[in-house]
Amino acid sequence: MAASSCSAPGLWVRGSWQRLGTLFTFVSKPLCSAAAASRPLDAQRLAERLRAQKQEQKTKKPVPTNPIQRRVQELLRFTEQLQRVHPNVLAKALSRGLVHQDKDLVVINKPYGLPVHGGPGVRLCISDVLPVLAKMLRGHKAEPLHLCHRLDKETTGVMVLAWEKEVAHQVQELFRTRQVTKKYWAVTMRAPVPSAGVVDIPIIEKEVQGQERHHKMTLSPSYCMDNGKIVRVRTNRNAHLAVTQYQVLSSTLSSALLELQPITGIKHQLRVHLSFGLDCPVLGDHKYSDWNRLAPQLSACILKKLGLPQSKARHIPLHLHACQLTLPALQAGKEELNLVCKPPRYFVHSLHRLGLKMPSRDQNGDEEATHSGAR
Repeated sequence: MAASSCSAPGLWVRGSWQRLGTLFTFVSKPLCSAAAASRPLDAQRLAERLRAQKQEQKTKKPVPTNPIQRRVQELLRFTEQLQRVHPNVLAKALSRGLVHQDKDLVVINKPYGLPVHGGPGVRLCISDVLPVLAKMLRGHKAEPLHLCHRLDKETTGVMVLAWEKEVAHQVQELFRTRQVTKKYWAVTMRAPVPSAGVVDIPIIEKEVQGQERHHKMTLSPSYCMDNGKIVRVRTNRNAHLAVTQYQVLSSTLSSALLELQPITGIKHQLRVHLSFGLDCPVLGDHKYSDWNRLAPQLSACILKKLGLPQSKARHIPLHLHACQLTLPALQAGKEELNLVCKPPRYFVHSLHRLGLKMPSRDQNGDEEATHSGAR
């Protein structure tokens, strides 16, 4: 009777969660019987093994010696692993980085690469772990937390959750009626002129005709140039009013750190206004840096400062961070809630490499608030 071949599945023997910029390490070892291990190889099996080893060597990427390139690869692998961890592991990580917690609200520092809602290709999102997070904070009888607003998958920073559905609706209404003050930091390619101002241009979603069809948000201005004259354009009924206030905090010839305050809350508003309105796309925004295609940003000057080759440009993460959020008092007799999140480590490292300065908290008295450590 011929000996059975080794077909046992791999076993997960170790899993570790660390902070942003680190990896989940899993080791898999196949189980083989002693008889199978000692059985001599025939020519066919030997050829198959050699081909497998050769293929593994081809797909195995060399570890870069440049520390910046290593960080880029680590962040990329980290965001991929976020979609595969157990919900308990993700909830535990979020609980360790709470910005604020009281009887009504829980405020977290949203990490990079984690979607808020589910969708095509999304294995794990924040809404999936809200029941687990609630039990970690209030015990096993706790009801699930509720989302009060959302941030893009690539955006980091302040995110508000509510214990009760009624409170969540109350906070959502504050966002809808523009009573919540939101401030973002963005690292941009080039600096806008003037250095402070307001972008008041409606935004509309359009289909892009190219090598691959896709949809993007874009500007829908009320006026345009026609033979050197300013002509009013007929308003598109699908266009949304969009207003963004901006200010340059620090700048060089090739990049800038901006503080953004969205007055309205249209999808991808900040990214569209910066890229198509001010010609200063957000660093790592590979969707809105070019209208006709979805492609990596290619700025030789910035890549050189970051210590990255052109081939790694597509791995640069979006440098957009929700740094501050001010909520009006939810009940009579209470004060407004001012929440501040420090930017993630990759954001801070990019500032240093690009020669941009982070503003001190002492310059703005209104920024003295609850803080969360950098991730």
